[in-house]
Amino acid sequence: MKAVSPRLTLLAASGVCSLIVLDTNIVAVTLPSIAQDLGANFVDIEWVVSAYMLAFAALLLPAGSIADRFGRKKTLLWGLSIFILASIGCGAAPTTLLLDIARAVKGVGAALLLTSALASIGHAFHDEVERAKAWAFWGACMGVAMTAAPTLGGLITQYLGWRWIFYLNLPVGLLLMALVSHAIAESRDPQSARLDPWGSLAFSASLVCLIWGLIEANRIGWNSPLTYARMFGGLMLLGVFVMVESLQKRPMIDLQLFRHPRFIGALLGMFAYAGCAQVMMTLLPFYLQNGLGFSAVLSGLGMLPFALTMLICPRIGARLASRYSPATMMAAGLTLVGCGNLLSAWAVEHGGYLSFALTTAVTGAGAGLLNGDTQKNIMACVPRDRVGMASGMSTTMRFSAIVLAIGVLGALLGGHTEQNLHARLKVDAAQWVGQTHFIASRVAAGDMTGALSQLPDAVQPQVQALATQAFVSGFSVVLWVAGWLGLLGALVVGTLMRKPIPQMMLITRPL
Repeated sequence: MKAVSPRLTLLAASGVCSLIVLDTNIVAVTLPSIAQDLGANFVDIEWVVSAYMLAFAALLLPAGSIADRFGRKKTLLWGLSIFILASIGCGAAPTTLLLDIARAVKGVGAALLLTSALASIGHAFHDEVERAKAWAFWGACMGVAMTAAPTLGGLITQYLGWRWIFYLNLPVGLLLMALVSHAIAESRDPQSARLDPWGSLAFSASLVCLIWGLIEANRIGWNSPLTYARMFGGLMLLGVFVMVESLQKRPMIDLQLFRHPRFIGALLGMFAYAGCAQVMMTLLPFYLQNGLGFSAVLSGLGMLPFALTMLICPRIGARLASRYSPATMMAAGLTLVGCGNLLSAWAVEHGGYLSFALTTAVTGAGAGLLNGDTQKNIMACVPRDRVGMASGMSTTMRFSAIVLAIGVLGALLGGHTEQNLHARLKVDAAQWVGQTHFIASRVAAGDMTGALSQLPDAVQPQVQALATQAFVSGFSVVLWVAGWLGLLGALVVGTLMRKPIPQMMLITRPL
């Protein structure tokens, strides 16, 4: 069999991962356009993001086992096929329900792609120096994709329409399929853990129930018995997942690791980073378009201060890491994230883009410091023979945090926007108070035209101003909460990470 160049393998796998990162972050600036075109409210738009993230986060752990057992190359080709077909379904979707279904299927493809691509890189490079260079190249590709996503998304949405965000995955995906077929050799792990269908099902169902409860609470009410049932069901299923894993001889997640503060701190660091910083890639475009009235293109460009500092600061972090402890680095990164969000809340309340851009750059800087350290610190806490499990746990924690943060912060945004609008209408336009929920849900989604469609032309300018003010106030609350949570995370993670790693955690266990 013809030998495959490791560099070509790296290029193909990095291209696949870049497609996932690009697709994950490019959608945010298109959401207001999707809302306007499909007549969607804010809950509908939350599901467009969450359906993808849920499937992605829930399937990362079993996807790693599938890739190890059935072959990384084969799994890559399966994943690309699913991803491409689902992208076509997203672009052609006539309703938000069908768009959500296609997005969920796409998340399945993304989970298969990410785990098999990472495993392919790890298999292709054995020398430590070469492997470090390979991961540096991979990280640079991820950074460029993340930085380019908002601007590219804005340009495509403005000049081609939001559906082309998804259609363009067809030629790119086909090119990557050809590259994978040529550049990646088949590899398996003969000692891979068996598939864990019950654990995977319990974890997936737990996430679905929790997000279902958080998102739908804005539609049916926080005091609804259904909301309580979904939240309680999610927590119960999480308990079932822990119980199932505790009975496994070689579980997807080694629960013994949770006895050690350093490991808990590293996981909480990833959770806080993703839930307070990475989630802003999805939320900030809402303010730029709904609060400041930016177009899709300007919204994408407006994200550059956040994205650029997030791209640049990992290099600064790598230099600082040789001088400061992991606990100090994690605490410093989360402190920057927290302060950046708090400053952004102040900037939102006082209006204007320049101050907002400068404050989001602070958040991006903190995220950049954390981006590499979070994964590295989790991997440092586990035995060498379980690094695959640790990588899966780290990535699952990242995307679970994002989807939960979207649910929590989205609920805050929708709820406070509605409360603020109700109070403002009651004072200045009492006859339209009955329209509060409809107007607020459409405004939060970015569909101001649809929000005002049921009002007489004469009162639309007045209600539009009130609705915009209500949304801005709600968004400010979101940033205040994210900021204080980031600072709390810095305190907790910094304390836990200072605990030493027990040597027994680092001893390779017999298989």
